[in-house]
Amino acid sequence: MNPLKLRFENRKGLELSAHLYQPLDREAKFYAIFAHCFTCTKNLSSVTRICTALSQEGVGVLSFDFTGLGLSEGEFQESTFSANISDLVDAATYLDENYQSPQLMIGHSLGGAAVLYASSELESVSAIATIGAPADPSHVIHLFEGELDQLEKGQKVKVTIGGRPFEIDRQFVDDLEQKPLETFLKKMKKSLLILHSPQDQIVEINQAQEIYQRAFHPKSFISLDGADHLLKREKDAIYVGQVIASWSARYVSHEEKKENQTKGNPVMVRLSEGPGYTTEIKTPHHHLIADEPLEVGGQNLGPNPYDFLMASLGSCTAMTLKMYAARKKWELKEVRVYLNHEKVHLMDSENVEEPNAKVSQFTRILELEGDLDQVQRNRLLEIANRCPVHRTLEEDILIQTLLAK
Repeated sequence: MNPLKLRFENRKGLELSAHLYQPLDREAKFYAIFAHCFTCTKNLSSVTRICTALSQEGVGVLSFDFTGLGLSEGEFQESTFSANISDLVDAATYLDENYQSPQLMIGHSLGGAAVLYASSELESVSAIATIGAPADPSHVIHLFEGELDQLEKGQKVKVTIGGRPFEIDRQFVDDLEQKPLETFLKKMKKSLLILHSPQDQIVEINQAQEIYQRAFHPKSFISLDGADHLLKREKDAIYVGQVIASWSARYVSHEEKKENQTKGNPVMVRLSEGPGYTTEIKTPHHHLIADEPLEVGGQNLGPNPYDFLMASLGSCTAMTLKMYAARKKWELKEVRVYLNHEKVHLMDSENVEEPNAKVSQFTRILELEGDLDQVQRNRLLEIANRCPVHRTLEEDILIQTLLAK
């Protein structure tokens, strides 16, 4: 999905760049704020995937670049962990004034520690989820330990983190060291979900154990077995988003919103401004995503339009065969339909170079499992050609396109 691009001011008057992910054409159940990892941005692939997964479950999510990062104003060397916390509180104020007060905060890595602090200032927040978060914010100091001698002398130093140069000073380190979580966690009265990978090589799994032991119930832990710290694998990030959405439903109060509105039509499709071709498809009760492959500029987040067309034909075929076999009381256990689409030349075409000399051909291969004799199998092959979608595709089709009023 393509999020809404926003900008809001923090308390220092700096404009922060943000993305707002919302469910398609319905009100969000509730709103959340996502805090990215140390030196990352809102455009990190894992951030966009987690936020997208949450929005597909009905949660509105605001993610933004902290001061001095990404497209936000300010200089990174002027930023501190405390500044990140205040940015989160300002983001919550923006949501409260323009949409709805956030009830869930999600933080990745150092962003996880930041949301734990920021949530204490936000009464509306009842649930917190951390992903690969340290138990102590000063844990990130190990990333630039070799430069600490220069910092002790009061000098600013340039460090390279994730292949990107950043300038920091002693104040940045001091601020991290002055924010221990131990005392704070024991006072926190909010639901907590801790997600962490045992294979995390940036923030070790024992950090999750410390957070869990220090916090009071209700608290939950989910192991992200096999995932790396940045959740680079698509399936890991999507899983995190789905788990947080499911878990938060137990701890966040919200009214059930009316299901997807399609203005009286069976289907609505939306493709918003932004890079790529990720397209959301809504029916009154379902949400799907279509996309294009990476090689043609898409993000490969869903089937392409022709895949959906073949899926329509294949699913209708399978359903039709099951209905027919049930009426006949035949032992049809399972139907598998394999499909392909290609352009082929008309058999009687005089000029094969003419554009109209080619037609679409769908090849459909049926695998029928069950105690069926050959006569029954042949009959089911005939019935496949009578499925409603098959008949529709063979009809003369008129497509009327109008502009919405």
